[in-house]
Amino acid sequence: MSTLSQFRNFTQRLPQTELMPTVFIGHGSPMNGIEHNEFSEGWMDLARNIPVPKAVLVVSAHWYTHGTFVTAMDFPTTIHDFGGFPQSLFDVQYPAPGDTELAAQIPNLVHSTNVGLDHDWGLDHGTWTVVKHMYPDANIPVLQLSIDYTKSPEQHYEIAKEIYALRKKGVLVIGSGNMVHNLRMLSWEMINGGGYDWAIEINDKFKNLIANGDHKPLINYRNLGADAMLAIPTPEHYLPLIYTMGLKNEKEEVSFFNDKAVGGSLTMTSVLVG
Repeated sequence: MSTLSQFRNFTQRLPQTELMPTVFIGHGSPMNGIEHNEFSEGWMDLARNIPVPKAVLVVSAHWYTHGTFVTAMDFPTTIHDFGGFPQSLFDVQYPAPGDTELAAQIPNLVHSTNVGLDHDWGLDHGTWTVVKHMYPDANIPVLQLSIDYTKSPEQHYEIAKEIYALRKKGVLVIGSGNMVHNLRMLSWEMINGGGYDWAIEINDKFKNLIANGDHKPLINYRNLGADAMLAIPTPEHYLPLIYTMGLKNEKEEVSFFNDKAVGGSLTMTSVLVG
């Protein structure tokens, strides 16, 4: 079957809908997956206030790969990619189905790089700890798109633009990471709330740029000074935000939720587009 025919079948299966919102979620500690707290309540409120998606595609900080891949299995496994937490967290299973047909069409949308179909990964904690609160019945297909560590923020922004059509087909695209994420500087004294001055200041700068639709400095975050380097010692938790920004069109409004610093050097700030 030709690529054009495949895409036509895909667009017929997922009819045109109103533009689905897109969102960046600060996911924080894996414990948020089993706790009912202000953050998980925020995720539940989000799901109640946006249209029910036909599928969810998550760009998670915790699938950081050489090359770009999309999960393409009927039933992705629940990955417990962490250590040192209670057994109750390891016992969690989130049995959402995948969507092999949707996965097969994503490489047709992305022209700036090759997208491989992955049959091994599953749903890591950047995905299931959030989505299980949003859609606890696990009845909506969930896929992941990996972050290629060889690509620049500009290239990730371009990939996001190329999958924009998914938003017109009822797919909720979530970027899952944290704007400020420096675990080496974590303060247990502030674990329940509070941030270093530099963390709060750079988080506010990120928010102002997002609110003003000024994406170039966000993409070129290394030019934002020492505070940005403290906030983003490695890029994997920040790059999901770049995907969310790339999925935004110029007319859309943004709003913030779960806007709180914890542990001194981590912010849970999340962004709803649309």
